[in-house]
Order: sequence, then C-alpha cells, then structure tokens
Amino acid sequence: MAKHVGCKTRRPSWPTCASVSARQQPEPLHLLAHRMETELKLSLRQQDVPALLAHPLLAVPAKVQRLLNTYFDTPALDLKQRRMAVRERLAGEQWLLTVKTAGKSENGLSRRQEWEAPTTPGALDFAALVDDADLAASLIALRAELKPLFRTDFERHSWVLMHDSASIEVALDQGHITVPGTTLSEGILELELELLSGPEAALHALADALRQTPRGAIALTPCDASKAQRGLALFAQSAQS
Repeated sequence: MAKHVGCKTRRPSWPTCASVSARQQPEPLHLLAHRMETELKLSLRQQDVPALLAHPLLAVPAKVQRLLNTYFDTPALDLKQRRMAVRERLAGEQWLLTVKTAGKSENGLSRRQEWEAPTTPGALDFAALVDDADLAASLIALRAELKPLFRTDFERHSWVLMHDSASIEVALDQGHITVPGTTLSEGILELELELLSGPEAALHALADALRQTPRGAIALTPCDASKAQRGLALFAQSAQS
C-alpha cells in the first residue's frame, strides 16, 4: 500500500465556540441530511499528485476548501466500541455536526449511514440531527461524556464528474491528523470517490481511468482505514506514551 504522506501545512488555529457562535447562527435544522454514503477510498504517493491534478478528467477547476474537524468519544471509547463516529466540521464559515455508523469496507469501498446538518459548535444536538430514535437516544445518553479526542486539518480539492452514467464526487485530501496536547501527527493524502447517483461499478471504472495519466500510470491503492479509524489509532498511541 502506498505510504500516506502529509502536506506541509501550518497547524490550525482552532476557533472557539464563543467566537464563532457570536458571529454566526446555524442554518435551520430541517436542512439535515440522512443518507447512505457509498465511497471508494484510495491512497497515493505525494510524487503522483501533480500527474493526478493534470489528468484530463480533472480539467475543470476544482473547488478548494480547508476542512477543520474534531472527533469526539467518551473516555471509555463507547463510540469506537459501537463502530460509530461523531464529528464537528468547520467548512469555510459553516459548522456541521456529523454522525456516521460503520458499515462494511472492502478493497477501499465502504457503505455507511451518515447524518449531517448545520450546528452550533459544542452543542452536539443529536435529537435534532438523528432521525433514528434509538440511535439518537443512545447518543444523547453519552453526550455529557463526549470529549475531543483528535483532529484532522486538510485541504480538499473536489470535482463532480459524470462517468459511466454515474455522478461521482472526486475529492483529493491533503493534510494532517493530530492529537490535542501532544506532538503526534500523521499525514493525510488520499483520494475519495463518492457515489452521488448511478451504478456503484462506476466508482471502480473511474478509479481505473484516473490511474492512467498523460504522464504515465500512477498508483491509486484501495484503503479501508477511514480518517476516524486512523485518528483513533493515533489517539491510542498517545495514551500509551
């Protein structure tokens, strides 16, 4: 598997809840989205990034966004044991609360339930977000114990392409995973192909097409480890040191 290499980005200055909520109110919670996320995750080498970005399929200008994310769990890692993830994301000036349940991941292809909606940082309003009553109740019961465990800070280049009768979001993420209060850091360099509509087989077809660049073939290696799983592993390392 190709090695993950982080880009040389400056560590983030994380906004406080008070400073953000004072200037911005969340959008109405009726805008929440519950969906099944189907995604193919691929790792690549830093030296192959220029060839990928020069690919004719990515000729349209990318949407470029910096994403700052904080992942939560209890001291006993209850969410990890239940194979769930809770994340707050700052995308531009918009805060989002996300809940993901672990699905099956094989050869880089994963399917998982996801709930995401605008939020006020620190609110963790699961009752308004999650439309599954049992899941919402279990998260509400843990809310008082949830603490920030690790963070991800990365720049995302994204494109929405039509390929083999499917609409697919292509996202190139470059950045770092960090554990607050430690010097531990792990690089993020991965390509995510998310199915928006159409046949699932189109994800693999697009991956094959992206491997063949005008500068030669590049390695895009299926990867089953999510950013949340990698962050938990880094947090476990910090707990042992």
